[in-house]
Amino acid sequence: MQAIKGKTAHHLMQDFRTLNRQFWGRHLWARGYFAASSGNVTDEMIAKYIEEQDVEPQDEDFKCSE
Repeated sequence: MQAIKGKTAHHLMQDFRTLNRQFWGRHLWARGYFAASSGNVTDEMIAKYIEEQDVEPQDEDFKCSE
């Protein structure tokens, strides 16, 4: 997990210079991580469960840019 978080942080900071300035000298990711299993269910069952979740309306004022 450490390698994945390290590589993604490196690539994100290269691709998005504002992140590099914002997190200079600090860590991008938290120290821990979460992992869980889905038990004895298929990918289709998981996809159906996700599709049937209540979705909050999108905030049209929210913009994500570099």
